[in-house]
Amino acid sequence: MSHLVENMAYVGRTPWHGLGNQLASQQPLEVWMREAGMDWEIRETPVRFISSEAGALGQISSFPDQKVLFRSDNQAPLSVVSNRFKVVQPREVLEFYRDLTEQSGFELETAGVLKGGRKLWALARTGQTGSLAGNDQTNGYVLLATACDGTLATTAQFTSIRVVCNNTLAVALNGNTHAVKVRHSTTFDPQAVKKQLGISVSAWDDFMYRLKALSERRITRKTAEKVMQTIFTDTGYQPPGMPVKANEQAMKKAMALYEGAGRGSELASAKNTAYGLLNAVTEFVDHERRARSTDNRLDSAWFGKGAQIKQRALEQTSLLVA
Repeated sequence: MSHLVENMAYVGRTPWHGLGNQLASQQPLEVWMREAGMDWEIRETPVRFISSEAGALGQISSFPDQKVLFRSDNQAPLSVVSNRFKVVQPREVLEFYRDLTEQSGFELETAGVLKGGRKLWALARTGQTGSLAGNDQTNGYVLLATACDGTLATTAQFTSIRVVCNNTLAVALNGNTHAVKVRHSTTFDPQAVKKQLGISVSAWDDFMYRLKALSERRITRKTAEKVMQTIFTDTGYQPPGMPVKANEQAMKKAMALYEGAGRGSELASAKNTAYGLLNAVTEFVDHERRARSTDNRLDSAWFGKGAQIKQRALEQTSLLVA
């Protein structure tokens, strides 16, 4: 299979990841479920094994502490998890948005399945928007994602998409990513999550205020290079005696985007500003960073290493206006 994406759907223009079945706007959740490849259930069964020491045919025994999760439509295995693991079904991911789309003016824009069903997500536009100098528009979204293989807690978070280039960035409030995470050892309560997330205007206004400050902060090339050096230096575990080095190739590509190659880099909000530097990094992660496939890039940009790089970029550029 050329993609790890089982299926995907979207409305409006082609999303930044470039994948999916296009739908007309305002489709019911049942249509989304089918077109996004989410019209199946996660089933479970005990872990069983055959002991060859119990005769020629062997004896089938169960392992009581774990269970196998599998798809109801094609019986494909998904993962082996603890018996304490609480499953979030594909339907629940989309149902999370029902009252938001029917009563609060939200609109689903994209949803899908990654890694054969092990990861599920949906993204809805909140209707919140903001513009910076040069008509540089950013729209607000709420992302809900979950996984059944232990790689991701069920996570609801605000995210933003810059219209001119489709760059994505998690919305941060008071320096922290505005997200709610529910471990799979507890039951997913969508209404409690929405209440805790606080789907409100205040978080978005605070975020846009920070972007405006970044867009007004002029920086020199020397400053840009210094910040890039910090962003692309992996501060994670390094073997003893190994020097910590920046990813020079990634830095070079991101700097080229900052200096004019990036979409929207010539707008007044971005040219020679901290905001332009931030967007050069987000564009690199979302569109240019090496990945085995487009869906691997999406997975990384939202949930993995790419998301960490973008968060580091937001933190480092924010220091320039502190």
